[in-house]
Amino acid sequence: MVSESLANNMLHGLDERTAAIYSPIQEGLLRVDDRLRNLSKTETSAVQPLIKYVTEVGGKRVRPAITLLAAQFHDHDSDRPIIMASAVELLHLATLIHDDTVDNSPTRRGRATVSNTWSPYVAVLFGDYVFATSATFVCDTYNIRVIRRFSETIMELAGGQLMEYFTAYDPSQARTLYNDRIYRKTASLFCTASESGAILGESSETEVKALRDFGYNVGMAFQVRDDLLDFQGDSSDLGKPVGNDLKNGVLTLPTIMLMERYPNDNLVQALFNDRTNDAKLQKVIHVINDSTIMSDCESVVQDYIGKACHALDKLPDCASKQSLLDLADYLTARRR
Repeated sequence: MVSESLANNMLHGLDERTAAIYSPIQEGLLRVDDRLRNLSKTETSAVQPLIKYVTEVGGKRVRPAITLLAAQFHDHDSDRPIIMASAVELLHLATLIHDDTVDNSPTRRGRATVSNTWSPYVAVLFGDYVFATSATFVCDTYNIRVIRRFSETIMELAGGQLMEYFTAYDPSQARTLYNDRIYRKTASLFCTASESGAILGESSETEVKALRDFGYNVGMAFQVRDDLLDFQGDSSDLGKPVGNDLKNGVLTLPTIMLMERYPNDNLVQALFNDRTNDAKLQKVIHVINDSTIMSDCESVVQDYIGKACHALDKLPDCASKQSLLDLADYLTARRR
């Protein structure tokens, strides 16, 4: 039988395994959810339905969970990590709103996007509004180091999106730019979640660095896993067509490995030269899945996870440390 604690979390959209991982921070996550949902009650009438729309879905709350778990190693003021975890989730939501608008995505996880439900104009303004709201939350931590790191993260996220836009359909610098781009787009927020949690949790500098390293490596693994799912996932689970990144000119690790492996028969360049040819897209997908490329990429994921778990060796054993280890494993084994 599922415990009362797990059942309570599962009511908020979590599966049993995730709820078990989050058990040391259950109360904290519920407080984060309350903060996010209460925004729709306090904002202006024009913004209320938009806030409610993006916060009522719930989700796995991975980034705020990392923030709260990273804060659990020492006695600390419990309110400030809650505030920070809420800010981290709002920042994540803001990036999704903007990403969906830029990509002209009609749905996310089977649900209409803000840009599709209202308009791209409203989505851009609302995304900015959520960004600003997340920043006001961070200011309430009264920690200048955390505030600065959060500001840097917003710059990194935007820089990653710009990098992706300006290098689309250009394979010439694919490998050179790849790691920097996925750090900016994805791993930077994981770093901030873990580092800020450690700082607000009164950890030592050695522990702060260890938790930041954990966030970096989990974030990088998370994005490479996304790269793999773009080729091997199911479109109904992914919420987007298989091969969608490649179709939009975004070069991910499997396609980079394909180009490096067959430089004289560049199927990716052939597709980019004839972007509407679905047969060429399907051929790239087939060749990638019918080779060792996927397993080679899987090795990259596992290498990042190994580094993430090794970083936690510097931290004392406790329930939150085990949850971070379990979360790293869970995130990289996901299918969506």
